[in-house]
Amino acid sequence: MATEISVFDSDEFEELVSNRDVRISKALVETILKNLKGRKRHLHALSVLVEQEQTIYDITVDREEFITTLNQNLPVLEENEDYETCADIIKAINFLKNTKK
Repeated sequence: MATEISVFDSDEFEELVSNRDVRISKALVETILKNLKGRKRHLHALSVLVEQEQTIYDITVDREEFITTLNQNLPVLEENEDYETCADIIKAINFLKNTKK
């Protein structure tokens, strides 16, 4: 199941993204880690409820971008001292690189 985040407006969500909010990183990484061996191309990772607009945005992860997404989110989780997940990310990156060959 995808992670859900509620924000007041889209500006607040943009601020979370620009500040590299750990909740967003964890949602993306956890989705990838749970689906390393799957076949589905696009995976639902995050739902963002924008209260002011009464809209829900669904964020997906493209299987083709797994390695890039993991590499981009590794520093965020390191900053938040989530070293166990960081180790899982490194293992996943190596797994994905080896399966591409």
